[in-house]
Order: sequence, then C-alpha cells, then structure tokens
Amino acid sequence: MFGDSENKTIIIYGKKVKPGEAKWIQIPIDRLPTGTLIDIPIYVYNAAKPGPTMLVQGGLHGDEINGVEIIRRMLFEGCYKIKSGAVIVLPLLNIFGFIHFSRQVPDGKDVNRSFPGVKNGSLAARIAYQVTHEVLPQIDFGIDLHTGGAKRNNHPQIRYTESMPESENLAKVFNAPFYFATSLISKSFRKTAYDQKVPIIVYEGGESMRFDEYAIKEGIQGILNVMKYAGMIDKIDPMLIEREESELLTKRKWLRAPTAGMFVPQILNGSSIKKGAVLGFVTDTFANYCEAIKAPYDGFVFCINNQAVVNYGDALFHVGC
Repeated sequence: MFGDSENKTIIIYGKKVKPGEAKWIQIPIDRLPTGTLIDIPIYVYNAAKPGPTMLVQGGLHGDEINGVEIIRRMLFEGCYKIKSGAVIVLPLLNIFGFIHFSRQVPDGKDVNRSFPGVKNGSLAARIAYQVTHEVLPQIDFGIDLHTGGAKRNNHPQIRYTESMPESENLAKVFNAPFYFATSLISKSFRKTAYDQKVPIIVYEGGESMRFDEYAIKEGIQGILNVMKYAGMIDKIDPMLIEREESELLTKRKWLRAPTAGMFVPQILNGSSIKKGAVLGFVTDTFANYCEAIKAPYDGFVFCINNQAVVNYGDALFHVGC
C-alpha cells in the first residue's frame, strides 16, 4: 500500500515542513471566555527519505485520556524521529472537552459526529473542518486513539473498515489482543477519511478519565508495529508487549442487564469464555433476587461495564468470537 509514496513537503495551515524537518504547528480554533486562545497543537516529523505519511491522533473525545498519554510518552521518548516517510501527530484534538472532563465540547456537540465540518460553524464543526481540510489531505493512513465511554472499559482492540482491505491489513499489523470490522458512523472522522479513500484504524483501550497502564503499553506497541511495517523505523526496542497473533472477532454481542440492581462481574476483561459460564450477577440491595449473566457462546469478553449500579437493559459485557 506504500508503493507510490513520495518525498514531499507537508503544508498545514500555511506552515511548510520540508523533508528532513520537524515542526510544531498550531491551528487557532476559539477563545475561552477569559480571552485565552485555544488552538489545535500538531507535531509534524518529515524524514529526509521518502515514505508514507501517517497520522496518530488522540483526544478526539476530550475525556478519553489513554490516547493522549500514549502520544505524550511517544513524544517524550522520541519515537517519532523516523528514518523515512512522515508522521503527523495530534496529541489532543478536543482541548475544550479535555479541560471540562467531557467527551463533547462545551455546547454539547460531539466532534466525532461533526465531520467533515463547517469553517464558520459550531465549535465542534470548526475543529472537524480544520482536521478535514488541513490534515486529512496530507496523510496516507491513520491511527485514531480512543477508550470506552460511560464507565465501559474496552480491552485493547482495533476496529477497521471491512470494505477497505488496507484498513484490515493495518489492523492485523497493529496486533492488539482483538481486532474486528465495524460499520462506518455518519459524520465520524473515519467515515470522512473513508470517503477520501484514506484508511483509518481505531484503537480502543481502557475507559474514559482513567489511565490504564496495560492499554497504554498496548497502544504504544501497536503504533510502533505499524511504523516498522511502513518502513519508518528499523526495529522496536524494547518490545513492550509480545504476542503471536491478534484474535479476529467475526461475531459480537452485548449482554445487557436483565433487571435493575447492583452489577457484580465475575470475570476479568479480555478473558476467554465458555458457553453457559456465569460472567456476573445483577442483584438487589436486600438480597431478594440475584440474576446471572451467562455466556451465549464460546469466545472472549472484550468490554466490561464498571458501573456498579445499573438499570434494566444497560450494556454489561461485550463478547465475541
């Protein structure tokens, strides 16, 4: 997929980054009520030798901080000082959501449901517009970093676009514990990239507003795996995570609360399961009832809801095989 890559100057918001250069670029977005300017910070590493251009993006949802930490550690360790190609790094796209501990921007809109954006639209639409018009045209492929939301903890996993073979190949190369195809969501970043024939894989690891060391290490390892595959680096030293092969899930199902009550999981996230095995219970506070949640088939648990008090129909376990 990288056969036609060229050595090129990258231009973002009028700033040029020539081959052999690295620059920090800021795209102004809005101001806080105090007058403080808020911008989108972008790092561009353009190697002297030709190769593909990769995007690594975190913080599209402001409360999903594992991706932000993955990128910060890789910046700190100098992981993006590559020998060929280019890496465009967006450490924290939704700064407004980040400082308000929120998935959305302050007006309640979701940036990842606002693509391709509007130049003079809402705050979310303006952020999406800048990414669509300034960053997306520059890249050959990308990795979008996320976590579970609403107390749901995603065991490290990669999601790809089934109708895009390049996306599936990148998912395999990333080599997270699990990978699977998901449908494209209207007005999402991945859908907009798909429309422009740019393959994007989505890494999900951990939950919002909580650092997960295992998910962070898996994310770093996966990005390095992709960089090595793309010829940007020669080796990965040291290896943080080692496994033979990622597990492809072709069948997935949410197991939901059979009643309201307190949810008590009985299995660790990422575990293999057998059909009929008890995965957890929903019980009332007075010990009058206790309903078991059982595995529908042999497979794996790759997401667990950490909300202790649940309502009827709440998603508790995401399982697949």
